[in-house]
Amino acid sequence: MRMKNEHKKTPTAHDIHPNKLMGQHFLVSKTVLEKILMAAELSKNDTVLEVGPGLGALTLELSRRTERVIAVEKDRTLAAALKKILAEHGRTNVSVVEKDLLRIPVNELVRGPYKIVANLPYYLTSRFLRMFIADTVARPEEIVVVIQREVAERVVAQPPEMGLLSLSVQTFGTPQIISFIPADAFSPPPKVESAILRITDISPRFFLAHALDEKKFFSLARTAFQQKRKMLANSLALLCEGKAAAEKILAAAHIPGGARPQELSLDDWARLCTALPASHQPQSAP
Repeated sequence: MRMKNEHKKTPTAHDIHPNKLMGQHFLVSKTVLEKILMAAELSKNDTVLEVGPGLGALTLELSRRTERVIAVEKDRTLAAALKKILAEHGRTNVSVVEKDLLRIPVNELVRGPYKIVANLPYYLTSRFLRMFIADTVARPEEIVVVIQREVAERVVAQPPEMGLLSLSVQTFGTPQIISFIPADAFSPPPKVESAILRITDISPRFFLAHALDEKKFFSLARTAFQQKRKMLANSLALLCEGKAAAEKILAAAHIPGGARPQELSLDDWARLCTALPASHQPQSAP
């Protein structure tokens, strides 16, 4: 980890103190900020959705590089401070939305192509990624986010360490860890290291190529990962007429009976979902 004095720092403004209960950690490292912007590969024609903009260190730079920024901030105090900061810098292409992102349909925030660039509150990460990647109405073209290092590593994991989160992201896009970030790049420093995660090629191509129903696919995956350390034959037995029937389905999908869900590749999951008879499909989530 680099020492604190190796970072170029940008000061916070308006004497706002981060709310720990809301997972607020303001980015204060100019070096990290530049890495985020480089990873996003922005153009003057881009529309960017930023979540948790805080005091606008990233927001200001996004507004200088893009046509429009939509900054969604749940904290009323921060939203008010951000509006003042943007006005002080003459930034008129930023819309500050004072709402809880999880309670707003994406297509009410942005229409047309857009990218997501954000320093996410850590408690929001998994739900956020699933929400935007799986959104069938308004998927972003690209996502660049600062998240907890451990979660970023889970997102890019490969067999035999796959999980439901990595499966959820990798079926829709290509994730890549751009850089790891030490805790002292934030104020206050979090108790964990962070990472810049980039997700590109976001689309439903995987499901179209394999003629799969997304809801049934993930219902099957959730059933399997509820008992992650158990053999798939045991998990599938709950959906079939016992373990023998489950083993036949696995054999039809060319998957060993002793395999565990974290060991399966994306293609393995596609074959398994196809091999599972419609009468044994788990119910789609509401």
